[in-house]
Amino acid sequence: MANSRRVSRVSSLIKREVSQMILFDLKDDRVGAGMVSVTDVYLSGDLQHAKIFVSIYGTEEAKIETMQGLKSSEAFVRKELAHRIRLRRAPEVTFFEDHGIERGDKMLHLLNNIRETTPPEDESYDLEDEYNN
Repeated sequence: MANSRRVSRVSSLIKREVSQMILFDLKDDRVGAGMVSVTDVYLSGDLQHAKIFVSIYGTEEAKIETMQGLKSSEAFVRKELAHRIRLRRAPEVTFFEDHGIERGDKMLHLLNNIRETTPPEDESYDLEDEYNN
């Protein structure tokens, strides 16, 4: 079992290397359908399994196509990680789509709608006046 500091360092290294692979090394045209960025890497404590979370910007069809391209390139990514990172065994790689940015954007949009639809507060009302009376 690797300690948490080593797991953190290896996961950040995997994140950097996979980002470079997506930019320069993957030849699958489906991966280029949407703009892809690696948002996070969850690495198991024994360094044998890596869940790579990616955020994809584009249409729904482009997202589906890009995820299919990434799923089909998992073996290539694992092999490349074995060459680039000095570990006893390269971790099994699995790609997942990260919806966190979309959810955050949706929440900001909802909060802005609430702000626009609620009437402005009466600035003359003060909570301290309520407590003093």
